[in-house]
Amino acid sequence: MFSTFIKRPVLAIVISIIIVFIGSLSINQLPISQFPPIAPTTVSIFIAYPGSSADVLVKSTLITLENAINGVQDMRYMATDATSAGEATINIIFEPGTDPNQAVIRVKTRVDQVMPLLPELVQREGVVITPIQPSMLMYVNLYSTSESMDEKFLYNYANVNMIPEINRIKGVARSQILGSRTYAMRVWLNPDRMRAYNISVDEVMEAMKEQSIVGRPGRIGQSSGIEAQSLEYVLTYKGRFSKAEEYDNIIIRANAEGESIHLKDIAKTELGSEFFDIYSNLDGKPSAAIVLKQNYGSNASDVIAEVKAELEIMKASFPPGMDYNISYDVSRFLDASTEQVIHTLRDAFILVALVVFIFLGDWRSTLIPIIAVPVSLIGAFFVLQMFGLSINIITLFALVLAIGIVVDDAIVVVEAVHAKMEEMPHLTPYQAVKRVLGEISGAIIAITAVMVSVFLPISFMSGPVGTFYRQFSITMASSIVISAIIALTLTPVLCAMLLKNNHGKEKKRNILTKALDGFNSGFDKLTGKYVSLLRSMVSRKWLTFGILLLFGAGIVFENQILPAGFIPSEDQGTIYAIIQTPPGSTLERTNQVSQKLQKICEEIDGVESVSSLAGYEIMTEGRGSNAGTCLINLKPWGDRKHTVKEIMEELEEESRGLGAVVEFFEPPAIPGFGSSGGFSLRLLDKTTTTDYQDFDKINKKFMDDLGARKELSGLFTFFAANYPQYELEIDNDKAMQKGVSIGTAMENLNILIGSTYEQGFIRFGRFFKVYVQSDPAFRRLPSDVLNLFVKNEAGEMVPYSAFMTMKKTQGPNEVTRFNMYNSASIRGLPAEGFTTADAIQAIREVSAQTLPKGYDIAWEGLSYDESNRGNEALYVFLIVLVFVYFVLAAQYESFIIPLAVVFSLPAGVFGSFFLLKMMGLDNDIYAQIGLIMLVGLLGKNAVLIVEFAVQKRQEGLSILEAAIEGARVRFRPILMTSFAFIAGLIPLIIASGAGAIGNQTIGASALGGMLFGTIFGVIIVPGLYYIFGSMADGRHLIKNEDETPLSEQKHHSHA
Repeated sequence: MFSTFIKRPVLAIVISIIIVFIGSLSINQLPISQFPPIAPTTVSIFIAYPGSSADVLVKSTLITLENAINGVQDMRYMATDATSAGEATINIIFEPGTDPNQAVIRVKTRVDQVMPLLPELVQREGVVITPIQPSMLMYVNLYSTSESMDEKFLYNYANVNMIPEINRIKGVARSQILGSRTYAMRVWLNPDRMRAYNISVDEVMEAMKEQSIVGRPGRIGQSSGIEAQSLEYVLTYKGRFSKAEEYDNIIIRANAEGESIHLKDIAKTELGSEFFDIYSNLDGKPSAAIVLKQNYGSNASDVIAEVKAELEIMKASFPPGMDYNISYDVSRFLDASTEQVIHTLRDAFILVALVVFIFLGDWRSTLIPIIAVPVSLIGAFFVLQMFGLSINIITLFALVLAIGIVVDDAIVVVEAVHAKMEEMPHLTPYQAVKRVLGEISGAIIAITAVMVSVFLPISFMSGPVGTFYRQFSITMASSIVISAIIALTLTPVLCAMLLKNNHGKEKKRNILTKALDGFNSGFDKLTGKYVSLLRSMVSRKWLTFGILLLFGAGIVFENQILPAGFIPSEDQGTIYAIIQTPPGSTLERTNQVSQKLQKICEEIDGVESVSSLAGYEIMTEGRGSNAGTCLINLKPWGDRKHTVKEIMEELEEESRGLGAVVEFFEPPAIPGFGSSGGFSLRLLDKTTTTDYQDFDKINKKFMDDLGARKELSGLFTFFAANYPQYELEIDNDKAMQKGVSIGTAMENLNILIGSTYEQGFIRFGRFFKVYVQSDPAFRRLPSDVLNLFVKNEAGEMVPYSAFMTMKKTQGPNEVTRFNMYNSASIRGLPAEGFTTADAIQAIREVSAQTLPKGYDIAWEGLSYDESNRGNEALYVFLIVLVFVYFVLAAQYESFIIPLAVVFSLPAGVFGSFFLLKMMGLDNDIYAQIGLIMLVGLLGKNAVLIVEFAVQKRQEGLSILEAAIEGARVRFRPILMTSFAFIAGLIPLIIASGAGAIGNQTIGASALGGMLFGTIFGVIIVPGLYYIFGSMADGRHLIKNEDETPLSEQKHHSHA
C-alpha cells in the first residue's frame, strides 16, 4: 500500500504540507494556561451582618444556609468562615469538570428556599453568590506618593473609575478591592446631647426616613381623557439627600414657637467610609489592593495583557502623585516556563540533529529526519484542538519528549535504506527504498502500535492526576501517529529524492570525513565486541534471569528510599507572609507589625516589592483585627541569586521577635488548589454541642502532637477561642419595673455601638449607604456601654446600668466550619527532605493515635486529592504493561514471544529511579509520566530486535543465530535513536528558573531510564528472545498453519 507514495511523490509532499497547515492554524487558536484545568469548581457565597459576632453569624444565618446547600449535586465539600467583623463566606467546592454556571444555579436554588428565614439586615445587605476561579490572576496596587491622598480616596477612585472598566475585560471573572473603604454618609451621634434633649435613637432614624425620600409626584396638565390642556409639566423632587449639609439640617423635633432641634445639634455628619477593617500599603505608601480572578476557560496570558493595556490607558488620567504597581501576575511564571520549554524544544532539536549527523555521516541523510520532526509536532496541535485541550506546561513537555520519538521513525527508514545500498552497491536510491519499504513497514507499524498503546489506557484515568495524564498522552500519541504516517509517506519520497548511492565509490578526503570514518570503524569494532559478548551470554539462561532479578531487587529497594510526591511546588517568585498578633489586638497594632515586617523584607536580597494588608489574611480569606498578610514579590528568576526556599529561610530568621506569630508560605503548586503551598486540613468537632474553649484545648494539643513529628514544619492555625469578649446580662424584672422594653434596649445598642444602615443615596454615579452610629469617643471602654441611655414607655431616659450587667468572657473571633461541623483550619509544610505524601501520612497517624472520640480530620485543597490517591501510579503502570503485551501478541501471532519485550523493562525503571534519587528529586506525577513513556520507548527498542530475529528465524536460522543476528543488525539504529532521544532530554535536565523542577523531574526520569534501559536492553533482549523463542517454537493455536509471518507475505506480493 505505501509503495504507491513513491510513485506519487507530489501526493506525499502535499499531505505533509496540509498537516503543517492545519497544525499552524490551531496554534493560534488554542488557549494558553499554566496547567490543564484540574482545579475544582468553586462557588462562593458572601454574607454581611454588621455588628454581629462570629458565633451569632453561625447561629442566625450560616447553619440555615449550610443545611439547605448540603449535598448539592457534585459537591465535594463545603467550607464556611465567619468573623466578628460581621462578615461570612461559604465556599462550596465541586468535583473538577463541573460547569461553574450550573454549580451557581444549583446553589442559588437551594439558597432561595431559605432566604425568608435569614435576619432582615442580612437580606438587605444581600447574599452574593459567585463562581470563582480560586486562582488569583493579578494583584494590582494603586498607590499614592502625595500626602493629600489617603486609602479612602484611592479605594473610591479605583471603585468609581477603574473597577467597572476592568470588569468589562473579557476573561476577568471579578475584580475586588480588599477591605471596604467605600464612601458612606456617617452620622456620628452624641448620646450626651441626645439625653439632654430627651431624644431616642428611634426618633432620629424616623426623622431621617421621613425627610430624605424619593418623590415621584408625576405630571400636571394631563387630560387623562377628560379635558385637554395646552401644556403639561413634569413635577420633580430633589430626592434623597446626598451631601453632609443636607443631613445636618434634618429636623428632629419642632414646636409651635418656631424652635427646632436639627440633626447637627446632636450629631456630626460626614462623608466617611463604610468599614474601617483593612489597612493596605505598598512599600510603606498607602494603597488600594485590587485582586483580579480569572474566568473559567479564558487564556490567562491574553487576559493579563489586556488588563495591562487598559491600566496604561487609565494611567493617563490619574491625578498627579498616583500610580499603580502589579505585585503579582500569574503570566510571569507562565511566560517564563513556556519560554523555557520553547528553548528546550530548540536545543533538543539541534542536539538530535547532531547525533543523527554523527551516526549517518552525511548531511543529506541528516536533513530527512529534521524535515520530519516539525511536521509531526505541528500536526499534533490540530489534534489538541480537536480534543479541546490547551497549550500548557504538560502538553509542551509532551512535545519536547516527542522529538526523540518522532526522529526515531525517520531514522529507522533512512538507516535501512543505507544498509540496503551497502549490501547491493548497484541499486539506485529509488530501488533501495522500494525494497526497504516492504521489509520495514511492519516494524514501523508495530512500533507505532506499541507507543500508542502505552498512552491509550492512561487517558481514561480520573481525578486531577488523570487530567494531567490525559493531556500528556493525547499530545504524545497524536505526534507519534502523525510521525508514523510521515515515515511511510514523506520520508521514503525524500530518501529517493535526496540520497545518493556512494557505497563502494571513492570518497573525497577531508578532516570531517576522516573523523566520521574513524567513528565508523570504532563503531564497527564495538559491534564486533558486542556480538562476541552476546555469543557467550545468550545461551546461558540463568545469566539473563540473574540480571533481571538484580534489577528487580534494585527497583524495590529504590522505591523504598525515593520520596513520593504529588505535584512539585515550583519557585513562583512570590511569598505570602501571614501575621497573627495576640487576640484582642487592634487593627492599628497589627498594622505596625506588618509595617515592620515590610521594612525587614525590603532589605533582603532578591525582594522586589512588598505589599501589606492589616485586618485580612489570605489563607481562609478571613477578616479580623489581629490578622495580617504581606505579599512579598521577588525579582525575576534571572535577576536573583537565591531560590524562594532560601529567601524564606532568611525571612524566618529575621522576623523573630516582632511580637506576633509570622509564618511564610508559597502560593499553591497549582493555581486554584487552595490558597497556599504545603498541605491544608481541618480538625473537625463532630460533637453536636461545641464548646469553643474545649475545642481550643484539643486543637492546641493536636498542634503540639503534630509539631513533635519530624515530617512537618511551619504548622499554623487561626483558631483561637481566647478573644476577649463581654457578655451582656439583662435583668428582665428590673427592666420591666423601669418600663423598658428589652427589644428596644437591644436595638438601641445595635445601632449605637454596632451601627446600622437603613437607606442610601446616589453620588458620583454610584450607590452609597448611610450609617448611623454613636461617636467613637462614647464607645471606647466596656464601662461606656453602661452609661448609655434608652427611652422607656413613659418617655424618660433610663441608664443601662439600672437593669444590665456585663460579664467578662472569652470566645472565638473567627469560626470556620467544614461540612457543617465546627472546625479549625490547619496549614503547614513538609519538613526539609520530606514530601507532602510523607506529611499526610504523619498527620493521619497522629490523628488516629491522639484525637479523642467525636473529633476527626478532613483534607482540603490539593491535599484532598492527594489523600484520596493511593497507589494509582502502580496500577497505571501495570495496565500499560498488559496493554503493550497484548498489542505485541497480536503483532507476532504468539502469546509467548512478547514476554521477551515486557521483561526487558526493569532495567529502564531502575535507571529512572536511580537518576531521580541522585538528583534529589521526588517520584511525582512528572516522574510517572516519564516512566510510562519509557515503557513505550524501551519496548520499541526490544521490538526492533525481536521483529528482525523472528524474520531471520523464518528464513531458517537457528533460534540462537536469529537472536544474535537480529541484535547485530539493529545495534546501530537502536543506539542511534536512543542517543538522539537522550540528547533531546539534556536541556530538560539542566533547566533552571521558572518551572525548573518539573523540567528536571521529567527529564531525569526519562533520561536515566533510557540510558540504563538501552545499554542493558541490547544485552538482555537477545537472551530473552532465546528463552521465549525456544518455548514458542512450533506451537500454534491452530494446527497446519503456513509458516510465514506478516512481513514475509508482503515480500511475496511485491516479488
